[in-house]
Amino acid sequence: MTQRILVVDDETSMLKTVRAYLEQDGFTVATATDSQTGLDLARTFQPDLIILDVMLPGMDGISMLREIRRESDVYVLILTARAGEVDRIVGLELGADDYLTKPFSPRELIARTKAILRRGRNSKESDPALLFHQLRIDLEARRVSKQNSEIELTPTEYDLLYTLARHHKRVLSRHQLIEYVWGYDYFGDDRVIDVHIRRLRIKIEDNPQEPTYIVTVRGAGYRFDGGDA
Repeated sequence: MTQRILVVDDETSMLKTVRAYLEQDGFTVATATDSQTGLDLARTFQPDLIILDVMLPGMDGISMLREIRRESDVYVLILTARAGEVDRIVGLELGADDYLTKPFSPRELIARTKAILRRGRNSKESDPALLFHQLRIDLEARRVSKQNSEIELTPTEYDLLYTLARHHKRVLSRHQLIEYVWGYDYFGDDRVIDVHIRRLRIKIEDNPQEPTYIVTVRGAGYRFDGGDA
């Protein structure tokens, strides 16, 4: 089935260029130049990925992302200005899966898009779930629960948690996590890992300030201890 991409940006010339490149690579593409139209399309077009510019007229991209995350766990790639570090951090905190700074080449956008969408085609393990203390990671349904209460994760948060859990008790560097989750051809800032780890801890840890599931190994990376105190 052809994967669907929604692109939301008020620069019509860029929309046309991005759409042409995406369609040339076989994607079905819908576009919007404002947030409200983008939200309507997100509900009706049901994209596999939304490429979302932060600077939009009316409701900005950050506000639109907040609305999206109330309804959907669709992959979201945000576009920010080169100086927009705050926008990047806020976007990731709200659940964006990745970001790309303007200006960028269309080929770079295509590569990042494919890297994100590849995550959904990871092979499944033979076991139906990973169980750690009070935490259950359901591999087939891509759901996580703690004490039988489901925890809502974005696709990237799930992929990151799964990767850490699959390497239980092993230290993984940021670079290794980037390769496992984003792909070997990712060329963004590896500090994106820290933002997603912080969000994961808020969601799964009893005390995010003293984590027992995802532990920082100073100077080396992160280790999944599975809730062992």
